[in-house]
Amino acid sequence: MATRRDGGDGVGSVVDEAIGRLKHRIETGEFAPGQRLPPESRLAAELQLSRPSLREAVRALVMAGVLEVRRGDGTFVTDLRPDRLLNAIGSFLELAQDTGLGEMFECRKMLEPSATALAATRIDEAALDGLLTRIERMRTLQDPEELVREDLAFHADIIAATGNRTLLSLASSVSRLTARARIWRALVKSDVLAWTHQQHMDIYKALRAHDSLGAFTAATRHVSDVESWVQERLDAVRDHDVP
Repeated sequence: MATRRDGGDGVGSVVDEAIGRLKHRIETGEFAPGQRLPPESRLAAELQLSRPSLREAVRALVMAGVLEVRRGDGTFVTDLRPDRLLNAIGSFLELAQDTGLGEMFECRKMLEPSATALAATRIDEAALDGLLTRIERMRTLQDPEELVREDLAFHADIIAATGNRTLLSLASSVSRLTARARIWRALVKSDVLAWTHQQHMDIYKALRAHDSLGAFTAATRHVSDVESWVQERLDAVRDHDVP
């Protein structure tokens, strides 16, 4: 008789293992896009997992957009290219339990727009040209992690243009702590490339015009839109009772 292996060093490792087993089934095509998963009791037995561990793994995969719960009908693999989504899924579980994420976005909303407004009064032509080059490069990116890495660099370049190294250090630290959530959004939101490009261009145009108020407004909208999307998604996952 097979030994149940969902022990380990705590809930995180248990659920990570459960995610890994579901991930393998999806990656190999055993659970294809659009397919309904077996009932929880049967799937838990097949994967040698406890039902609570399986339930948490399903919640994490729902949060990432790999699985979809249809009330009264069951849990299904989505059509959102799970081969792309699953590479980063291991760390996404922490998002739903990360009570500090909202605070980090609040800090980012306090720091980044103000720093962008200050940059509008100090940025030079070379820095503006560099920002435009970075924006155009981001248009060509398909990998969510690369996109977010360039996004972090874009905002760091803007804050560097203020000449205030302390501000750059503070803002960069906060921004990095929101990076996982931003990668998650890039993975599951289909229009993120067009959205990111347009809002970056709005920020760039305000900086090019040395318009502090316009830069502040564009940066605030950019940060707030990401914050709202992530918070709504996390709230939905926390409140959702996956059967």
